[in-house]
Amino acid sequence: MKFFVDTAEISEIKELNAYGLIDGVTTNPTLIAKSGRKFQEVIAEICAEVDGPVSAEVASIDYESMVREGEILSKIAKNVCIKLPLTMDGIKACRYFSNKGIQTNVTLCFSAAQAILVAKAGATFVSPFVGRLDDIGQDGLNLIGEICEIYDNYENFKTQVLVASVRNPIHIVESAKLGAHVATIPAKVIKQLAQHPLTDKGIETFIKDWAGTGQKIV
Repeated sequence: MKFFVDTAEISEIKELNAYGLIDGVTTNPTLIAKSGRKFQEVIAEICAEVDGPVSAEVASIDYESMVREGEILSKIAKNVCIKLPLTMDGIKACRYFSNKGIQTNVTLCFSAAQAILVAKAGATFVSPFVGRLDDIGQDGLNLIGEICEIYDNYENFKTQVLVASVRNPIHIVESAKLGAHVATIPAKVIKQLAQHPLTDKGIETFIKDWAGTGQKIV
């Protein structure tokens, strides 16, 4: 499974990238707004730091404007991935960019039916939102399973399942078991993957026992 970090904070990206954990980055208007910086400057800086896809979202909802904005964003760097809303106009824009060989990420997917349309439009990624479905009492992981099963049935479907709205390590582990290609994850949740109380307890014991030997590795 590939890991994308879901942030617009370059400091978080650089920190995780140093561990070799980052395969790409996703951003959205909300994350950019929180950064307080100019959108295109942020995208350019992230693209220079990360080799993989960097999702940059259009701000419009009509086809012509999405294409215009996407064309501008695609010129920032070769690894820009145009992020589009899952609407009929967004699907049309997805087809436009896919035909030009430009990566696309169709976002705000909440049903398997929507995911089928995205795959037929030739998207690079589809982003089903697990956490937001959980928030309204539906099983977000069930949607991941449905999309993966459908995509596996058709060799001509090349779209990768990008699990979004990830809230905890369970979302990641279960999505990996279902065969999702990518998860886009907040930095704090990526770090939580390394945590376990028995690991902490074991390290504490090792440190104590080693100190008791009075030895040093020199």
